[in-house]
Formats: sequence, structure tokens, C-alpha cells
Amino acid sequence: MACLTKIMDAQEIMELIPNRYPICYIDYVEELILGEKVTAVKNVTINESFFKGHFPNNPVMPGVLIIETLAQAASILILKDPNFLGKTAYLGAIHNARFRKVVRPGDVLKLEVTMEKQKENMGVVKAKALVDGKKVCTAELMFIVGRTDKEI
Repeated sequence: MACLTKIMDAQEIMELIPNRYPICYIDYVEELILGEKVTAVKNVTINESFFKGHFPNNPVMPGVLIIETLAQAASILILKDPNFLGKTAYLGAIHNARFRKVVRPGDVLKLEVTMEKQKENMGVVKAKALVDGKKVCTAELMFIVGRTDKEI
């Protein structure tokens, strides 16, 4: 399934969030409604470094990295807010994480994150990861925005 419009490419994403290779997982953003929703994409390839050690004879993307990818999508949604320019979004909590299907090389992981609550520099998002329109992971993520570790 091809994306007709990329709202943000990998370079623009790296200008916004601090993650870098080998842990910057978002390839591009398809949709962004400021303060409400982001839809991002991660192309899962066999060249990912984690496949060398995580079930090498049966490559499966680790669930914790699916959560990390969702958290990066949430960071994009959060940090596009003009009030948070130049800050960092930290993952504060993970609630109700559910893993429904395995993610394998060749899958296209579509990440949908919606803002549920936000107050000052804290908030909660609902996040889901899909492959071929089917949920592979859902979670509620809490975030804290700060400039340094001393601010959170």
C-alpha cells in the first residue's frame, strides 16, 4: 500500500525528535492534525539490527520496539505543538499494552496515535499499530515534555 502524500519525511522527523540510527524507527508521516492525531509509517525490513538476535531463525519484531515506534509517533504529535518547540517528549508510562499479531520483515507498520488528554507538559495518547489494516498492538502512553531530565 503506497502513500500518496508524505507530510514529513525521515529528515524532518529527525529535526523534531532526538532519536537517531539505529533507534529512529519512523520512516514518514502520512497525516498530522495538530494536537489531535498523527498517522506514521515504519517499513520493517530484514536489515533491522534487532533481527540478528531476536529469533534469528524466525524473525519477529520485538514488542518493546513496537511500543518504542508508537512512542516516537506520539512524540511527533506532541512536539509539533508550538508550545513545545525545542523540547523533548519522554515516555512516562505504558498502560494496557496488548500485542495481537507478530510483525515480520516485509510488513508495513502503520501507527495511529490520538491525543486523549493534555495538561501543561503532561498528557496521554491512545496508540495502535496496524499491519494490512489489522491491529498488531494497542497501548495507552503517558508522556512528559521537558528540556532536560531536570525539568521532568
